[in-house]
Amino acid sequence: MCRMSALAATALAPVLAPILAPILAGALLAAAAPAAALPWSKAKPAAAAPAKAATPAPAAPRRKATPAERAAVARSEPLARAAFWARELDADGGDVEAGVQLSQALRSLQNYGDAVAAIQRTLAVSPDSVEALLELAKSHVGRGQGFYAIDPARRVQQLNPRDWRAPSLLGVAYEQAQRDEEALAAHRLALRLAPENPSVISNLALFQATHGQPAEAEALLRQAIARPGAPIAVRQNLALVLGLQGRLDEAEKLARQDLPPELVASNMAWLRAATSTAPAGRSWQDVGRPQ
Repeated sequence: MCRMSALAATALAPVLAPILAPILAGALLAAAAPAAALPWSKAKPAAAAPAKAATPAPAAPRRKATPAERAAVARSEPLARAAFWARELDADGGDVEAGVQLSQALRSLQNYGDAVAAIQRTLAVSPDSVEALLELAKSHVGRGQGFYAIDPARRVQQLNPRDWRAPSLLGVAYEQAQRDEEALAAHRLALRLAPENPSVISNLALFQATHGQPAEAEALLRQAIARPGAPIAVRQNLALVLGLQGRLDEAEKLARQDLPPELVASNMAWLRAATSTAPAGRSWQDVGRPQ
């Protein structure tokens, strides 16, 4: 989750319909007409029997996707993934994987409120799911409300003390909650647990960059981008740190490796404003911290 990297999402996707709201419509049988009284009979006509509502037939169970179908959807766009995993959760409300994947897809669409709601339903069924707790923390961090990410991330630390993802998320959450000492301690713990992980290195570097240590941040980011599998966001973080030091040509060269020209122009304009006496105005566009 890189707070200050480049490549913004272009638009919010429409909010999905409620996930678990299938309604079974039951049909009423037609009421039989009452029999007429015989014309010479003095007896009163028999009262018509009340119509009886038919018991709705049980709906056929929804078929869950096969492992191959689940693996294939990972290559789809976030909106398609969200629709797929919503159907899976509809078929089985206790499916933890479906709940986590649905929340993740919604988070990719920047629908953070829906992402939080989706994963909270999963946690109601599986309160000790590490993946669900991490996803809840990520969704809160994604919408800039790190304070609410602290409890689920701490819970993951209790359940799995060797999982680097929990302290890495806690570092960002503490930063957003303006608890800098705890943030630095969490970033350092994550780095001890995963010293070669480029995202962990990048998160610590961003903390340094925002706390008056741009040279140290640059050194860490250069280490991070040299690691195998370093995400694009790490390189864009380096571009940001270089730009904030006034090295705009170097920053632009890095930015152009990953971003379309219009976004490079927007980000460079922000950097020029940020490094001048004029107010910066809009912010460097981002995709969130690395995962």
